[in-house]
Amino acid sequence: MATNVIPQTLTLSALAALLLLLGACQDKKPEPAKSGPPEVGVVSVSTQDAPLELELPGRLSASQVAEIRPQVSGIVVKRLFTEGATVKAGQPLYQLDAATFEAERARTAAALLKAEASLAVARSKAARDAELLKADAISRQAADDSAGLLKQGEADVAVARAALDAARVQLDRARITSPISGRVEISTVTAGALVTANQTQALTTVQQLDTMQIDIVQSSAEMLTLRRQLEGGSGSRQVKLMLEDGSVHPQPATLQVSGVTVDRGTGAVTLRATVPNPKGTLLPGMVVRAKLLAGVDSGVILVPQQGVSRSATGDATALVVGEGNKVERRRLVLERAVGNQWLVTSGLKVGDQLIVEGLQRARPNQPVKPVPAGSAAKKKGEGRPPAGAASGAASGASAAKGG
Repeated sequence: MATNVIPQTLTLSALAALLLLLGACQDKKPEPAKSGPPEVGVVSVSTQDAPLELELPGRLSASQVAEIRPQVSGIVVKRLFTEGATVKAGQPLYQLDAATFEAERARTAAALLKAEASLAVARSKAARDAELLKADAISRQAADDSAGLLKQGEADVAVARAALDAARVQLDRARITSPISGRVEISTVTAGALVTANQTQALTTVQQLDTMQIDIVQSSAEMLTLRRQLEGGSGSRQVKLMLEDGSVHPQPATLQVSGVTVDRGTGAVTLRATVPNPKGTLLPGMVVRAKLLAGVDSGVILVPQQGVSRSATGDATALVVGEGNKVERRRLVLERAVGNQWLVTSGLKVGDQLIVEGLQRARPNQPVKPVPAGSAAKKKGEGRPPAGAASGAASGASAAKGG
């Protein structure tokens, strides 16, 4: 029995010693880090040039639009164009049944011949009576009657010629042509349809798509600013178009004219610009975003947006490193955003050290250690071992442990 008790006692003693050793290792605390002011990343406030770029909604429309309607009544005999194709000014689009108009032209032409024949007879008689009057062979009354018949014959010829011209116009209108060059829409009628003169429904529409027009809606306040910039020479009349799919139209638009009336409901003014459309990618009715460079504000303060926050009341504030490297809170007045920066009109001056990194560690009146923005992240990246080296070290340690 004695021989069995001794090994058990030794085992319990070794286990107790191991537990005491582990407890001592756990009670050992790491050395406290060196205390000091927290580091914050700062940028030096300076003046820059800020472009005044307006992004406004716009809608495209054709530069010329012609709704094709018949000027005479008749039956459509044939459509003479391909829907969606490009047509030239004067190109025939529809042919109406012209039989009635041709008959009227022939009738008026015959009436003109009759009137001209009657005029020739009246002219001869008037000439003879004038000679006879000189010889006192007829009375003056007879000579005057002959002269009057000559004038009446001349008037009858003029009326007949005008009627023939009108008949020819009606005959020409039976062949409906395009008044402008452009793309033709789908046809609303087919062969055999009855159309009437000046009807409400258009037979088709021709739109000139090169160039196009853009109607841009702008507030009256922005319009006044733009006008001052253009008059001062710092603005630009070129407009960049952003299409619905996010792409940019390769040809810039040119600002042409602004409306003269402010909408009472919206307080907006319509600006009109023109844009080349050689490939026909722009279509009437498309909505675009127009970027207009209204001018450049020179010598203004621009600061990164991450350095500006909002208070509970909505005021814009920023933290700067002041005298003695102590944090100061400034209330800012912001005018507008310029890309990822704010244009500041009040609250900062040139040379201020604006805190943009480590804002969570900065408190007003607290001393901090300012460093250039981005340097802390750079140092952290330099102190980190390469991924390959760390993996290799871990593999070596595992191999050593396994050996």
